[in-house]
Amino acid sequence: MIDLDSLCRTARSLLAGSLVALVLASAPAEARRPAGPFIETLSAADKREFEAWLKAQTFYEADLDAFWDKVEAKRAQRRKKKAAEQVVTSSDYVTTQPPEYKGPSLAKRLAEAWSAYQKVDDAATPVEPPDEIPTVDQYLATAKSQYGFVPERVAEREFKQRYAREALRLGLSKDQVVRVYALETGGLGTADMQAGIHPIKRTGKPISSAMGYAQLLNANSIGELVKNGGDFLERLRAMARAASTPPERRKRLEEKIAALEKMIARVRRVKNEWGSHVAFARTLPGQGVHAINIDGDIGPWLQVIKLKGIKDLADRKGVTNLDPTALELMNLAGPSTGLEMMTSVGLKMPTVNFFARRGYYRNSVVRGRTSEGLMAALKERMDQNMKNSGAIEFAAVFDELLTGTSRAARN
Repeated sequence: MIDLDSLCRTARSLLAGSLVALVLASAPAEARRPAGPFIETLSAADKREFEAWLKAQTFYEADLDAFWDKVEAKRAQRRKKKAAEQVVTSSDYVTTQPPEYKGPSLAKRLAEAWSAYQKVDDAATPVEPPDEIPTVDQYLATAKSQYGFVPERVAEREFKQRYAREALRLGLSKDQVVRVYALETGGLGTADMQAGIHPIKRTGKPISSAMGYAQLLNANSIGELVKNGGDFLERLRAMARAASTPPERRKRLEEKIAALEKMIARVRRVKNEWGSHVAFARTLPGQGVHAINIDGDIGPWLQVIKLKGIKDLADRKGVTNLDPTALELMNLAGPSTGLEMMTSVGLKMPTVNFFARRGYYRNSVVRGRTSEGLMAALKERMDQNMKNSGAIEFAAVFDELLTGTSRAARN
């Protein structure tokens, strides 16, 4: 096994030899171009300040890389123990938070110049553009071009009604659904809300593919369609056959069925495992699937059945009466990981043990907490967001349906 602490010490000694070596070495992880040419443009004072900052950043990045390597090694160790049905203990986790940067800061003027330098491309140092996360409009355009699918939009309150009816049909409670919605969307979310985009102002930039009331990832949409696509088709066909369905509505349903059949045939050619679904989600055919979340018929079914799958797993593992915070933890971290976080050992462990490095830093509620602290933070955010207009409306929709059901039962 690699001794990560020794590896880090070796990196430190190699880098500390001279500033020349430092300049020639790789810059911090976010840098795309070597620092040498930039340093040559600086005055003597700026050069000293920048080199001190870059040296501290380089050491910090080495420490951070070693820390996350240790996290991954511990995670792999836990997987092996679970597969062998061995007991997982606190020694199988990283028990500290990530190292914090304590070095010098860079003056705003220099930081802006360094950032601008990173964005400049030339033949000698080509810069690859970052992977762009598709927007809702791009998902819609891809769905149409790949499958001829155009989601049928319904009013927001109608979407909530369909979502609530489906949730009650499958045994989910008002609190479970509405509080997850409040956490995932800030209590303001729309059927086409994407992570990073304000649902009302429509400002911001996508930070992930997460979409809808339950914020399903693109890979989630693919996985759920693989498992439940046949049921979705049968329900759509029954709706199209119903004598009460108007001709124009029947035509739209038939078009939807044809497009969904193409999607299902395509996703079932992909290996049915999470990693393959993630990879497929990066392709145009995979991205086209994600638009089903917005459809007034399929979207509520898809998202509710994802939440129901989480509840079913918890039931199978002996975690009954799943409260909304626990349900959201499993939705956020992944069902199996969420259950692990709620064990007596997992509750006390830092959240770094349960999230990939990029996801950890992308989600502010996760950072710097233990599993127990994360659950408390989720509950607090739910409490706050339940006061927002979307959550209030969603709760009212449930109340109307539950009152109607109770009245019907009495009659």
